[in-house]
Amino acid sequence: MFLLLAACGAVYLVLGDGQEALMLLAFVIFVMALTFYQKRKTENALESLRELSSPRALVVREGSERRIAGREVVRGDILIVNEGDRIPADAEILASLNLLVDESLLTGESLPVRKSDRKMDDIVVRPGGDDLPYIYSGTMVVQGQGIAKVTETGGQTELGKIGKVLQTVQQEETLLQKETGAWVRRLSLVGLSFCILVIVFYSLTHGDWLNGVLAGITLAMAVLPEELPVVLVIFLAMGAWRISKKQVLTRRMPTIETLGAATVLCVDKTGTLTMNRMSVRKLFSGQGYVAVDPAFPDALPDESRALVEVGILASQLDPFDPMEKAIRALAADHVDNHSLLHHDWDFLQEYPISKELLSLSRVWKSPQGDHYIIAAKGAPEAIFDLCHFDDRQVTLISNHINVMASEGLRVLGVARAYCAAPDLPAKQHDFGFEFLGLIGLSDPVRPSVPAALAECYQAGIRIVMVTGDYAGTACTIAQQIGLKDPGSVITGSELQHMSDAELQERIKSVNIFARVVPEQKLRIVNALKANGEIVAMTGDGVNDAPALKAANIGIAMGGRGTDVARESADLVLLDDDFASIVQAVRLGRRVFDNIRKAIAYILAIHVPIAGMSLIPVLFHWPMVLLPAHIAFLQLIIDPACSIVFEAEREETLVMNRPPRSSRQALFERKTLLISIMQGVIVLAAVLGVFGFSLSLGMSEQKVRALTFTTLIVANLGLILTNRSWSRTIIATLRLPNKALMPVAAGAILFLGIVLYVPVFGTLFRFSPLNHLELLVCVAAGIGSVLWFEGVKCIGKFSLD
Repeated sequence: MFLLLAACGAVYLVLGDGQEALMLLAFVIFVMALTFYQKRKTENALESLRELSSPRALVVREGSERRIAGREVVRGDILIVNEGDRIPADAEILASLNLLVDESLLTGESLPVRKSDRKMDDIVVRPGGDDLPYIYSGTMVVQGQGIAKVTETGGQTELGKIGKVLQTVQQEETLLQKETGAWVRRLSLVGLSFCILVIVFYSLTHGDWLNGVLAGITLAMAVLPEELPVVLVIFLAMGAWRISKKQVLTRRMPTIETLGAATVLCVDKTGTLTMNRMSVRKLFSGQGYVAVDPAFPDALPDESRALVEVGILASQLDPFDPMEKAIRALAADHVDNHSLLHHDWDFLQEYPISKELLSLSRVWKSPQGDHYIIAAKGAPEAIFDLCHFDDRQVTLISNHINVMASEGLRVLGVARAYCAAPDLPAKQHDFGFEFLGLIGLSDPVRPSVPAALAECYQAGIRIVMVTGDYAGTACTIAQQIGLKDPGSVITGSELQHMSDAELQERIKSVNIFARVVPEQKLRIVNALKANGEIVAMTGDGVNDAPALKAANIGIAMGGRGTDVARESADLVLLDDDFASIVQAVRLGRRVFDNIRKAIAYILAIHVPIAGMSLIPVLFHWPMVLLPAHIAFLQLIIDPACSIVFEAEREETLVMNRPPRSSRQALFERKTLLISIMQGVIVLAAVLGVFGFSLSLGMSEQKVRALTFTTLIVANLGLILTNRSWSRTIIATLRLPNKALMPVAAGAILFLGIVLYVPVFGTLFRFSPLNHLELLVCVAAGIGSVLWFEGVKCIGKFSLD
């Protein structure tokens, strides 16, 4: 468009019309300024997203732990790294516990390497190899914990040295970008072809090739849809920014396209549907149940003290896990806290949770004894295994587990063992554990979940709960939130023995998966996708990463999630709230709808502009639209399609219709039909005013002014009617849109200037219009869009 305007200016200079050339130059500057504003707005939105998506680091500064952006880490900082963390800088390990790091990004080796805190001489050490006391930026902690001192940051790290290679990677275009690019190429080809034909036709019929060039360039400017790529970039960037305001961070722009097509949301129970604020509500110690009420902190029976004491010993000293916090809170509220914390005991070793055994054990030494005390807690099945239960014992305790699970409680098993120092076995399974009992924890449902779930069902979106809890716990929570078919459950053990074909059939009618391990989430996602569903999956752990990548929309937890889960996901839930996912779906539908409205408007307004550029040439009528007029129209079209429609609210029934098909094209037949109908009817109205004024023998300047004013009014009418395809103009005017009034007021103001300020009237080749003539233009312009308002009232059209 800039090149065409510059070409027109050059032609005007050849013709000796310096004023026209200067005016076009002014338009070029103005359009560049508008483009710069739009670009800055988009860049600011993207920068805000980058601020949110920057990897976080846990550091110790001034004696306290702080979580900061990874890029703010400096040399000398003390890093605390845990399982699932992405390491933000090169560092030397000061202390570690079962620390394994995936360094495949730097070494290409798929197996993680073991780290140690042993000192080494000042020698050059490269990434890779076990028992080295160094961790490197960009690598991932897959197991254990560590404390390290930062030695290098940024470009000085091992990763930074190869960063230039990563910068050369080109991002693949999205489906929307490909589709829009194809349409731009087609319309550009059509416009340039017509441009050449008009130049040749005008030159042969009028014998004036310079004015023929102007006519051809005017038509090319009228046809070229240069707004389409701008719309796509701005709408997706601003959509991601708006979604971030709802506590959902978009890590990949194509996800905005997919959100409106999501048919199934697979969500974790703990922390997403519930508040992840655990409190102990029931204990079972082998001699019966003990109900716990935080409002009445009575002393616990003696038989429960050992259960709580070992539960505390099996937890971190400064716990982050909500269940460990709840066990400590129980001791603080109901028993003598100091007698159970054992500050004078020495912590020796931890046996971490593994895929094979979902329990952990911590080894302690008391100052009064010469033996070790081993405290274990975890999934009851794992504790059964540690205690070497037979089938009768498993059945007996499982009945108590089912009772607690039916009350919606999350159940942990606790066991204790003793070992003579210093003979610690290699595996926790080799201890002789004694079963102490069960701890039942309650996690209240988030207040916003039932309403959000109902909204999903109304929008045609199915909800599937995937949890590691017992079936009884999951069913109780399902009933509380209003999940459909809460009694139908598939457990992890059942899933393990199912074939893929059987799972695909069963999953059509089952909405709860209980006792599921993270690795099984991938099978659930693949089964749903095989059934043609568009799947959104939530996850927070390292093992959730494959399922998050496989899902059409991977959603990681921002509050409790690991870095590896966040980097595998398309969206990051900053507040871990299910209702935020629903808000993101609503906004995703809004963005796609508004892109479609903007494109419908762009195609519609280009029809009369192109028609009024071509028809006078074909019929030897006076040229109505000149390059300056097209440039003037662009000052309305550009901000309208990129700012007004982007800021438009969602349709009233946006969450009352089923998800759109993932195969549905942006430029679908219905959208094209509506756009062309709108454009043709506006062209007919403008052409009617043009022909009527010609028939009355009006001057060329008067005819041009009448025709152009009608086109401007019709343009504003198209903006107003396309703001919503379900609400009328009168209804939408009641809804605020901060960008609408400046665009409309600016168009009316500039129209008044070019009509009634003599200097500009001369430049645009207009004659002033009287009140009756203005009334005719307004009536024709508004009348050309009223038919679509009637269609809305009848209710025949919607966006899907």
